Amino acid sequence: MDARKDRIGEHAAEHAVPWAAGTLGPVPKHPVDRLDWQQRAASIGAYRELSGYDHPADPIGPEPVAAAPDLRAAWHEALAALGTADGPDVRGMPDGTLLHLRDTYPIETGWAPQWTGDELRQVCLGAQDARLAATRASAEAGVAERQGQHEQASRQRALATSYQAMHDAYHEREAVFAAVMADRADWEQATRQQRQLAVAADAELRRRHPGQQHPPLRSAEPQPATQEQRAELTLTAGEQIPRLGQWIQDLTAQRREFAHRLADRQRLMTPAEDPDYQDLGPAFAAWTGADRDAILQPPKPQIQPSMRILERVTGRDLDLEAGA
Repeated sequence: MDARKDRIGEHAAEHAVPWAAGTLGPVPKHPVDRLDWQQRAASIGAYRELSGYDHPADPIGPEPVAAAPDLRAAWHEALAALGTADGPDVRGMPDGTLLHLRDTYPIETGWAPQWTGDELRQVCLGAQDARLAATRASAEAGVAERQGQHEQASRQRALATSYQAMHDAYHEREAVFAAVMADRADWEQATRQQRQLAVAADAELRRRHPGQQHPPLRSAEPQPATQEQRAELTLTAGEQIPRLGQWIQDLTAQRREFAHRLADRQRLMTPAEDPDYQDLGPAFAAWTGADRDAILQPPKPQIQPSMRILERVTGRDLDLEAGA
């Protein structure tokens, strides 16, 4: 893997690939600076290749879920490689502050909603297949009825009814999983700044004290659904549709707790040193993302007018001169 990372960095430096040049700036000409640029690009590019993330402008995207520890470790390395360009700057902070920031990582991840993206995809596909199967069975029932095959038509109508019930059951589960993933997106936005500060603090501590053994950052996110729980999402036509599993009902209850937690966090304000003054603002500002535009912008290209416009302007000027 190290050899592959080296090749990724070399390729990024040789060809100035857009995601690397747009994030790390142009490739330096000095050999030492070029090597540092290349190593940073190697860490970012290795994560992009490992995860399949291919956004042309955003170098690494959101942090992977806790169920993918290898991806998450590669993402943390890539975030540290970004430095202050796209990540938080913690280089001037004392060790005590860095340790405190590092310890906030399990706190921020501890109230994350469960990742249900895989389950949402499964039930969406199941609902789509059930809807198509119900349509097909209804059509075949109509054909059989017109051909006088009443027994076959009855079976197809019963099958269509079963598929429609499956579709409704899938849709019910889809609503739960989609709502949980919407909460997950709100949590991602609300905690992104603090989580990235924790990751940056951990990287800075390791850089300052290479001889010390720091335990890896571990997420406190809830575990994803088990194979047995996912098996409950597979429905079969003609069989009785089971009720929502207890773990799905628990997701609905957890959504209410999450809503209260998020509202409390958004109401939390930073007090001023003087109690007679107003609060300084939200304690946890919403993440707005990095501004990727350069400070110095090239001049906008001039738009050349068409020949017809030039002729009209020339004719107008001549008329004005004649009238004068």
